Amino acid sequence: MLSKVVLILDKRKELSTKYKRILEQNGISAFVTSKTEDAFELLYEYEPDLVLVSDSIAGGLDENCKKIRMFSYSSRPTVIAISKSSDLQDKLKTLEAGADDYLSEPIDAREFSARINAHLRRYFESYLNEKTRLPDSKISLKIFNRVLKKNKNWAALLVKINDFEFYKEIYGELAADKMVQTYTAIITSALDEHDFLGEISSGEFFILTNTYKAERIASFLTYAFDTIVDKFYSDEDANQGYIILRGDDNAGKRITLVSTSIGIISSENKTYTSVKTAINDLYDTYKLARTKPGSGFIMERQKISASDSVKQKSYNNKILVVEPDAALSLLLKTSAGLQGFDAMAVTDFDKTFEAVKNFSPALIILDAGSDDSLTGLTVAQKLKKSSESQNIKIIMSTVVHDKKMILNTGADLYIPKPYELINIFSWAQKLIEEYNSIY
Repeated sequence: MLSKVVLILDKRKELSTKYKRILEQNGISAFVTSKTEDAFELLYEYEPDLVLVSDSIAGGLDENCKKIRMFSYSSRPTVIAISKSSDLQDKLKTLEAGADDYLSEPIDAREFSARINAHLRRYFESYLNEKTRLPDSKISLKIFNRVLKKNKNWAALLVKINDFEFYKEIYGELAADKMVQTYTAIITSALDEHDFLGEISSGEFFILTNTYKAERIASFLTYAFDTIVDKFYSDEDANQGYIILRGDDNAGKRITLVSTSIGIISSENKTYTSVKTAINDLYDTYKLARTKPGSGFIMERQKISASDSVKQKSYNNKILVVEPDAALSLLLKTSAGLQGFDAMAVTDFDKTFEAVKNFSPALIILDAGSDDSLTGLTVAQKLKKSSESQNIKIIMSTVVHDKKMILNTGADLYIPKPYELINIFSWAQKLIEEYNSIY
């Protein structure tokens, strides 16, 4: 997967071939060139981790080191000078010009191998996450760029723990770290030495493999994650299937247990030349996987959309108000409009499903009903069980102060009456943003 790349700038065919062979025996990919203009092009195209510069190249060793530093400022590779000279002044001059190390020839093959490996180890360790020991986003994107340019058979997987930040907020940093470390171990067990695993952010992983293994890896990860997820929750939370996030004293937000969603793109049906385009498509594919409840994965954008691109939906800011109290219903609808939302209101519970079908809201502000007839709870349960409406966010407003009973219907947020309009529309904005983030 071109996870370690060295550029050799050397005019001597015999010695450059020797160095290349030693590197490849250590599992390191090596590019050799004798021309500085070609070297600069390779620096830009592959962003090598280490550059070997020989004094056989015209222009002087120190000047060539300066140029390499200048042309590779963003990627910052390790630069090692190779020279026939062992003079101290030559060494100091070259090191001051930007070289990280200076090797005098002839060089013992074992020492050469040990020094290169030591430099690469330090280089990559500087980009490792302290908790997972995985390469960070910078290294991940660098290697992805190399793969796009060199490999013909590849697949990229974006693996995310859904609702991870909410879990961290409730259970704390230590529990969240343990979850990530456990999932890291699971992912690592599914890969081999030809695959690459990096971490984009906390709870978000990046995998490079080939097209033949991608679906098998994703299938294993979703199964394995769901198998162990309950172990990270209290028995009470695990049994009820959600946790309650308290935004303030008057609200309780229903957060489902974490799950994992995986988006996959590959070289099988589309040729990518830009990392930016590939990453955008990868996130789009992940978002499609995220629309399904629970853990799951989506592979190959073309098979899903039957076209060459993922169709992006326009931002949905529609709010449906279901409130039997006509005065409050009108107030909520009017206030929603003043807040910039597209709002519709019904006062009859029986008209909810027709309104959902015709209006397609992102959010429903739903009254639970009276003490003796909690009709709104039944409506919420039916909405969440329907594949057409299960992703619509529901704020349940109620005179019944029983959070668990309300949230067990599938409602996303519990707000007891009476409430302040500024509070309910603050939550409405957050929930609508969540709804749109997965489309």
